[in-house]
Amino acid sequence: MPRLPGVERSAAVLDVRRARRVEAAHVRRRWRRVLRRLLRLRALSEPHGEQLTRAEREQLEAELAELEGPRRKAVVEAIAVARGHGDLSENFEYHAAKNEQGLLERRITILRARLHDAVVIDEEAAAASKVITVGSHVELERDDGERMAIDISSVGGVSPDSPVGRALLGRSVGDEVQVEAPRGTWRARVLSVGRSS
Repeated sequence: MPRLPGVERSAAVLDVRRARRVEAAHVRRRWRRVLRRLLRLRALSEPHGEQLTRAEREQLEAELAELEGPRRKAVVEAIAVARGHGDLSENFEYHAAKNEQGLLERRITILRARLHDAVVIDEEAAAASKVITVGSHVELERDDGERMAIDISSVGGVSPDSPVGRALLGRSVGDEVQVEAPRGTWRARVLSVGRSS
């Protein structure tokens, strides 16, 4: 390639730089559009709130009150006691207490978010519909003859987001369900539907 004189060479370098900037700006705009579309799709696919029975909501509220009250005070006291032992860089008690505080605060944040977004279901309407919803007690019979009793619950029991929960929600007595579990697919028949006590 022939060597260009100084002015022409600097003009060529500027043209290349300008072309790269324009291309980079175009790529950034394209990625922003893709991300906006993905965020819109994600917002549409996410449920509008976790469904809870009144008892489950009260259980979560009680756990949150326990964590924000006595448990938080105990962790703060443990940090203060550990701080009094001296050098913090080699103080295991201090680091363990700070770690426990971080875990506690994370759990509090999760519970607050769950309660904020939660939707309390109408249990009387759910019981009258005879359809499996959150808070239902379900008896199943698998194809191999094994009988199972399941409580659909976001707090203990079988989660509505689990493979079994997803397969059962919206079904009623006599329906056949197919569960796509991690260890393989299995089929079952719904024998009875009631409300968890």
